Amino acid sequence: MTPDPHWLDPEPFLRGVAWLDRGRPVRADPGDLARLPWDTRERAALPIGVRLEFTAPDGARAVEVRYRARVPGPTEALRDLAHCFALWHGDRCVAESFTEPAEEAAVTIPLPAAPGPFTVHPPESQAPVVLGVRGLGGRLAPAPRRPRWVVHGDSITEGWWSTRPAHAWPSAAGRALGLDCVNLGYAGSARGELATAQQLASLPADLLTLAFGTNCWSGVPCSAPLMYETTRAFVSLVRQGHPAVPLLVVSPLLRPDAETTRNALGATLRDLRTAMEEAVRDLVAAGDTRLALLPGAGLLTADDLADGLHPNDRGHARIAAAVTGAVGRFGGAADPARTGALGVHPDPAGRAPARPSR
Repeated sequence: MTPDPHWLDPEPFLRGVAWLDRGRPVRADPGDLARLPWDTRERAALPIGVRLEFTAPDGARAVEVRYRARVPGPTEALRDLAHCFALWHGDRCVAESFTEPAEEAAVTIPLPAAPGPFTVHPPESQAPVVLGVRGLGGRLAPAPRRPRWVVHGDSITEGWWSTRPAHAWPSAAGRALGLDCVNLGYAGSARGELATAQQLASLPADLLTLAFGTNCWSGVPCSAPLMYETTRAFVSLVRQGHPAVPLLVVSPLLRPDAETTRNALGATLRDLRTAMEEAVRDLVAAGDTRLALLPGAGLLTADDLADGLHPNDRGHARIAAAVTGAVGRFGGAADPARTGALGVHPDPAGRAPARPSR
């Protein structure tokens, strides 16, 4: 992929990857885009949650990342967003390196005096593609693979209004649980599209979480009976690919303007939340013992919302803590010492699970 032999192919270092499209991480099946709404396709082109994970066994003093990112036009609203590469060691951010979107550039991030493992969270807004990675002052090695957690939801899952990609609730919960989080949050979308359920069914996963519903109140209105049936159908299609994988459903979070306001089909968000929760409970009662529910209404307060809908960093942290606790109670926790809880055992050679690729 990179002409300089000193640059390493980034693919073995990439985590959070759902599909590859000619080497570029994407978040919808590139061979099945026609069945998806345009807004899902648009958001799926952004590498939300994709990151680099590596160790520095020889004491490298820095990591250098070669990348390409779309250069925004002078009047684009997102032009002024920070283009930041953040280095995490365990549960702490230890360095941030700021650069600019470019057709091709490299960023150097200093490493602490430790073997790792380390995680680099690239900026997401300009769809960066990592072209190469290398250590300065020592070699780098891909970090061991961890069990895969596939998370589907809307803009809240995608991480809107978190100040850094690593603060989004799926990233924070993934760190706490010791999981490779694959973020399939689609801002403005995630309305229970059944084609998305079938794509989720096709992905390797050791744990699944569904956290959609708020856009079923507004963007494309849904009635309570339709929400009930959509939830059952969505879970049933996911189950065709993952009949025994632990699956956690998070019902819609607090949205003050929608809780008691009726949409075009007469449903409040409270009605839709109740319908989703009833559908999950009925599926559990019918025998799906690997399905669990986390009610979303009480997870946040109005003070945890940045704009009345999307959580601020504190809100994302509260969701992450609630999901982490729910997964633990559910028996799906998977930190490196407890991978047996998910019935998976990471390959000691660090090889990736099979996944669709083009």
